[in-house]
Amino acid sequence: MQATWNGAVIAESDDTVVVEGNHYFTLDAVEPGFLQESTHHTVCPWKGVASYFDVVVDGKVNRNAAWYYPSPSTAARDIAGRVAFWHGVRVGRAG
Repeated sequence: MQATWNGAVIAESDDTVVVEGNHYFTLDAVEPGFLQESTHHTVCPWKGVASYFDVVVDGKVNRNAAWYYPSPSTAARDIAGRVAFWHGVRVGRAG
């Protein structure tokens, strides 16, 4: 799977976990330099508190376009250490 935005491959991996239709990539599958910490947080009733990254490519910023759960609930333990994308970041088969 690949995550792309603004002409760049943000993440690529054969090892994703799909939860609620979203592919969660391992953090080491994300290309360095494309993610910047955001102060945004949301709460999912069953996964826990989500933290966000801005996706930055060639000086363009896609605010809060990636999220992760720093301390997911026991029910969501499979996505610990993983990040998912939205807000125009395309996720699909590589190639």
